[in-house]
Amino acid sequence: QVQVVESGGGLVQPGGSLRLSCVFYGSIFSLYIMGWYRQAPGKQRELVARVTDGSGTSYADSMKGRFTISRDHANKMVYLQMNNLKPEDTAVYYCNAVHVRDGNEYWGQGTQVTVSE
Repeated sequence: QVQVVESGGGLVQPGGSLRLSCVFYGSIFSLYIMGWYRQAPGKQRELVARVTDGSGTSYADSMKGRFTISRDHANKMVYLQMNNLKPEDTAVYYCNAVHVRDGNEYWGQGTQVTVSE
């Protein structure tokens, strides 16, 4: 059974930085595309960034240049480095794992990021 658990959220001032972490439990990490999503109050969940087994990355346009996703295969971790944070980045951030063959998908419980003075 696959489980992903996020950590690292918190309160940060505009222009600040945070690094989110996601640990992957169970199964074969390399068979999963890992991603970060976020959901702000009253809005739909949206893709932030995604990283493949080969470390190919993709980002939502509004995050390009500010956010960096990476994965550590040895420790089954995925990170999201967020720089120059803005109030509109305030949301619950979720880690996501999708199996490359059967499409099975797993979500973490989320970690709150609040960007405010």
